[in-house]
Amino acid sequence: MTRTFPFRQATIDLGAIAENVRHLRSLTGVQVIGVVKANGYGHGAAAVATAALAGGASRIGTATLEESFALRRAGITAPLVAWLHEPGRRFDDAVEAEIEIGVSSFAQLNAASEAGSQASVHLKVDTGLSRNGIPTEQLEQVLAEAARLERIGRIRIVGIFSHLSGASPDDDRAQLARYQEILAQAGSFGISPEIRHLAATAGAISLPEARLDAVRVGLGIYGLSPFADRTSADLGLRPAMKLSAAVANVRRVAAGTGVSYDYAYRCDRDTTLALVPLGYADGVPRQASGLGPVLINGRPHTVAGRIAMDQFVVDVGDEPVEVGDEVVLFGDPTLGHPSATDWADAAGTINYEIVTRIGDRVPRRTVS
Repeated sequence: MTRTFPFRQATIDLGAIAENVRHLRSLTGVQVIGVVKANGYGHGAAAVATAALAGGASRIGTATLEESFALRRAGITAPLVAWLHEPGRRFDDAVEAEIEIGVSSFAQLNAASEAGSQASVHLKVDTGLSRNGIPTEQLEQVLAEAARLERIGRIRIVGIFSHLSGASPDDDRAQLARYQEILAQAGSFGISPEIRHLAATAGAISLPEARLDAVRVGLGIYGLSPFADRTSADLGLRPAMKLSAAVANVRRVAAGTGVSYDYAYRCDRDTTLALVPLGYADGVPRQASGLGPVLINGRPHTVAGRIAMDQFVVDVGDEPVEVGDEVVLFGDPTLGHPSATDWADAAGTINYEIVTRIGDRVPRRTVS
């Protein structure tokens, strides 16, 4: 009897996440802050946070306070830090929930100091990425006020942090030098942060001098490589997400048959077409039409024609394929699966986006 696989599913290996954190802790020799923003890069934030903490992460990072509140509701009691806030945001609820606040401006510093009790803050400084972070023109004012607020017990300065661009080793070292200057300036005001953190996955691996007291690791804990020339296996990491589906329909067609929208693909022989029930509504990038790799019954194939909202087609030739057979879009390449990076290359994007964009219509199944 043919085994029927799940219609669509993202299998999340929590054991891989814990192992990746342990490996990165061993490699860097410092604290690991596990970043689970954007629903844990599409893997499921609460489950990933639990696995990362089991692997030795000391803190969990999110972009928004709402993401941190969701972790608290899910029972995560470990230190949490969130750093991207809407204008005018008050922080009373964050302080009550014992969430550490990333502060990127004088206004945010004041808002943190006005919470009902002492706020724990991480001062985020701009060292050249030109995104979020205290700009140079505000820096002296913010540092002076932060020192004063800490002296009178309104805030506790847990960390000072920034973010590397990854543009080049020289650019990253220039940012590190600027960060060290800012630390010295903070010290002149009497600020001595508990943890200094600058490097994300790429910097944590390739720039040892940027490891400092802690590294903020996102992509790496999911077992993916941030480097074009090094695979996950090269880095000692194991991909945690496997995206799969079951063949929804099979039909035999004649040579010359057009496939999917615009007939961007026409069959050059009599052949068999397999329908896969995943599309761009599920996060499968339409840009990978005609290029995305899949594995059906352990055999490699390529998407035929346009990826639609809910489905795409694979030309399997004369291979025996039945409704219910497993289709793997990406997973662990050491098991023979295509990788998230393969799909990123096919779509002209990065592996971060491939996993993060997998939609809510795809059930997550956790294994360990």
